[in-house]
Amino acid sequence: MSYRLDEQVGYILRLASQRHATIFNKHSELGLTPTQFSALVRVAEMGSCSQNLLGRRTAMDVATIKGVVTRLKAKGFVALGADPGDKRRTVVSLTPKGQEMIEDLHKFGQAVTDETLAPLTADERRVFLDMLTRLT
Repeated sequence: MSYRLDEQVGYILRLASQRHATIFNKHSELGLTPTQFSALVRVAEMGSCSQNLLGRRTAMDVATIKGVVTRLKAKGFVALGADPGDKRRTVVSLTPKGQEMIEDLHKFGQAVTDETLAPLTADERRVFLDMLTRLT
């Protein structure tokens, strides 16, 4: 049995990820990175939440989510405040500017997904996404 890089899951996932990132960047008109996009969409889904929880729900470590939130705040998309129940905890919430763009972000995200998965049939897309989800 010979080892072939082109048949290895990590290599194939990296190529697919690079393709997706290229498509994301091609369509991104708001200047958001994929991690900023994920954070904004997740806050819209969850409502105001701790920065720590947001990091966990977007699969980002503490340092990464802190940087993402800091940049989103600088762009005026999120506001930070102290948790009334625990003043040590930072709560992230959407600003009106952030809230206004959520519908456009959903459309953008769907367009990126559609283009990324374009080589697959509708049935293949469902199976592919199901299998990827099972790996996580």
